[in-house]
Amino acid sequence: MVDYIVEHLAALGVGHIFGVDGANIEDLYDAAYFCHDISAVLAKHEFSAATMADGYSRSGAGLGVVAATSGGGSLNLVSGLGESLASRVSVLALVGQPPITADGQGSFQDTSGRNGSLNAHALFSAVSVSCERVSSAAGIVSALPSAIAAARAGGPAVLLLPKDVQRAWVTGDSALAGNGFGRPTWPRVVDPRPIARALRRANGPVTIIAGEQVARDDARAELERLRAVLGAQVACVPDAKDVAGTADFGSSSALGVTGVMGHPGAIDAVAGSALCLLVGTRLPVTARAGLDAALARVRLLSVGSAPPYLPCTHVHTEDLRESLRMLTRALSGYRCPTERPTPTPSAPTELVPPKFDGPGVRYHEALVAVDSALPDGVDIVVDAGNAGAAAIHYLPVRRGGRFLVALGMGGMGYSFGAAAGMAFGRQRRTVVIAGDGAFYMHGMELHTAIEYRLPLTLLLFNNNAHAMCVTREQLFYEDLYSYNRFAPSRLGAGLATMFPGLSSVDVTDIDSLAAALRAAVEVDGPSVVCVECSADEIPPFATFLTATPPTTTGAPSGETFYPSTTEENQSDAAARA
Repeated sequence: MVDYIVEHLAALGVGHIFGVDGANIEDLYDAAYFCHDISAVLAKHEFSAATMADGYSRSGAGLGVVAATSGGGSLNLVSGLGESLASRVSVLALVGQPPITADGQGSFQDTSGRNGSLNAHALFSAVSVSCERVSSAAGIVSALPSAIAAARAGGPAVLLLPKDVQRAWVTGDSALAGNGFGRPTWPRVVDPRPIARALRRANGPVTIIAGEQVARDDARAELERLRAVLGAQVACVPDAKDVAGTADFGSSSALGVTGVMGHPGAIDAVAGSALCLLVGTRLPVTARAGLDAALARVRLLSVGSAPPYLPCTHVHTEDLRESLRMLTRALSGYRCPTERPTPTPSAPTELVPPKFDGPGVRYHEALVAVDSALPDGVDIVVDAGNAGAAAIHYLPVRRGGRFLVALGMGGMGYSFGAAAGMAFGRQRRTVVIAGDGAFYMHGMELHTAIEYRLPLTLLLFNNNAHAMCVTREQLFYEDLYSYNRFAPSRLGAGLATMFPGLSSVDVTDIDSLAAALRAAVEVDGPSVVCVECSADEIPPFATFLTATPPTTTGAPSGETFYPSTTEENQSDAAARA
């Protein structure tokens, strides 16, 4: 059966299987070894293997596939698949199980759900759009195409594969009965004309908020054509920062990012609009914080694969490219009240957190240096935390590059595996921006990058803490104590010693950062730049800034200043770190 699975995936163009080997999945790895069209990539942890598959899929390289053995190995997939589910990323998980003959008999790592054992089907059903336990070799003929179709519709699909079933033969009659690869499935597209009618009647500016489905369906060009027809301005949710606003796609109309790490100009644009169109986003709290009052005053329309969390007119589509083409055609030839010249180019307005005079490199200065050092075409993957918030807020997308952040679950350490998966898929320099706390969780996937000589650069902001938690202790618990500060470390020097030949340096001053990063991205293979910063600096994160009206007093020209507060804004509670 494992040969059938691997050959099926290869025929669909899947180039990599990410995972960690083990007794109850080793037969699949054996099959992959003898298939020249698929490479089995060994990760160091199943969570990172799942995020590799997630990042590979988000990169546009194709279906992400992860394989893991039974027991603890399979359980390590759960948080990674949870991110893929929340962000609707297409991933297929192949999970080994003990032999069916041992079900409920007290076998090692029994997860059959029988006789008091853990129920893997129930567990994985909660973190997937489809989960099936394959109980016979013949069953894979229908189960595999069904799982792939479910994953392609948006989200992870799981196949539980007992070891004795993996070793069984799929007969010629069984394969023929399933037509080999199953029937093709076509994305569901609904006529967007109701939205077109509303757009034609809009008497005033239109603002578009673009979401992650634009990236998933690669609808960037279609979004830009729609924006041009409408003369609209475009803002992006944080995990879709690369879908608009680069030099190739509507930079003159880009408003920046919405939500807790967003730009105030996006709020002003929505508030001044006659209509707001959501494209491929449900607009969760992390993407909506600060916008609720503005959205309540404008008409809200939506097109995408799932209705937004706010009530509005919604048109369903599983193919955003085609739906945006249809919408643009429906608007073309009409003189819409919204037609106007493209807005004057301007940079997104920035939050200015409280000034910090302590030791270390400042976030804003660091990201300005990073912006000057990274060339076009570089992909960027950002992790959770203060450093990630600063990167989302301050760092522009590279022309021709991707910008990925996982906010479905916000799991720390996601970026290391995801960046490796993206590097496998796109075969170009990929830069991780993460803190030391995230590195200590899953940063040893650096070893995987070294083994496969991936073009991966880790930019680590080392503040010797879980800094976002330190910030919360300071703002909301009067800084009476800290559970979240670490003993000092020199990550750059330590990794250089640990991995001889690895280009890995520590940067302690802003003047050295740009040169160090330029050198790092030119290395043949992986590299590390570690920046010494401070856990006491407040990042550009709205939850940590006052809910009182902002002022421009003392702020740089064109920027908005939010003084710090010791009271938490309860309306943003769902966006807490």
